[in-house]
Amino acid sequence: MLHRHPLLSLITLAYLAFVGWVTLGPQPLDSSNNGLLLRALGFFARHDSTDWITYGRVEFAANIAMFIPIGVFLLLLFGRRFWWLAIALGLLLTGTIEFTQQFLPTRFPEVRDLVANGSGAVLGVVAGLVLTAFKLVRREDPRTRRAAPTYSR
Repeated sequence: MLHRHPLLSLITLAYLAFVGWVTLGPQPLDSSNNGLLLRALGFFARHDSTDWITYGRVEFAANIAMFIPIGVFLLLLFGRRFWWLAIALGLLLTGTIEFTQQFLPTRFPEVRDLVANGSGAVLGVVAGLVLTAFKLVRREDPRTRRAAPTYSR
């Protein structure tokens, strides 16, 4: 797998390192790095039509979005035939991250994160299946196939 797709393997490993840094790295205890987000949430909270946009919902959506590429990368590495393996590894990865967070002083494991990350990985695999489906359709297009030879007696 790694030798067949070296560039994709490197990109996947780099992205996994990024996810590891985001999910397992030290989390600042102050919210100074969330200033822009908190101001935007304050703006949304002042309007009735957008007051449903809360920090918890933004964080949940961000966790989903962060794991979608993982599902796509794993599907591309293993191939469409092993889509189930890409899902299993995505779920195993998020479970490992949440398990590891219980041993880190500035991190807190949450079932909610497990659901969001796992959903993102599954959505990534589904998106990868949809995006790679055109190759199958193009290969099986009857107009591009030569007719099988017929023999008359």
